Amino acid sequence: MRFDERGLVPCVMQDARSGEVLTVAYMSEESLRLTLERREIHLYSRSRREIWRKGATSGNIQRLRQIRYDCDGDALVALVDPAGPACHTGERSCFYRDLEGDADPGVDAPGVPGEPAPLPYEALATLERTLVARQRRRPAGSYTVELLSDSRLAGDKVREEAAEVVKAVSSESEERAAEEGADVVYHLAVLLLSRGVSMAEVLQILNARRRSR
Repeated sequence: MRFDERGLVPCVMQDARSGEVLTVAYMSEESLRLTLERREIHLYSRSRREIWRKGATSGNIQRLRQIRYDCDGDALVALVDPAGPACHTGERSCFYRDLEGDADPGVDAPGVPGEPAPLPYEALATLERTLVARQRRRPAGSYTVELLSDSRLAGDKVREEAAEVVKAVSSESEERAAEEGADVVYHLAVLLLSRGVSMAEVLQILNARRRSR
């Protein structure tokens, strides 16, 4: 790694399951060594001039999966499993405001509902977090809870929605095909979760197949 004149290198923390960017900070050579050895993110505080372990106070540690470095070796991306919110404000990510949006631009100011606009790569991770929350809290009247409680019903819905997407692709508009595809993904995610299988596990298998073909 090429550390700057202060002996630091910027590091972006990214959720290894979803690809969501969580925060950005700096590492020194020593904090990078500790991160690799202990498999938990250690950073260097420029204001306090000391190494700190991410989540040491809050408990929201970030377990290291992998570290990647850029083409000229002066920046890092740490792929992590976060134990909780990455931001000290309580937000999942430090990047919770849109520069062109309506949120107060002040330091640590709250975000605005609906901003930033969700992007396609965030959809599966957000869906899965919502499903897990339904499973834990089991709110009355929830369709998701009904499906999670009856894997046979969930399986029937996957078969039904799969037939619908096949029909839409063969004889309906692209928009209808996309809508039916979304229904299949939702019901498949619920069915898998009812068995304790995450979408991340499915995607890992796809990655393995990519390497073998």
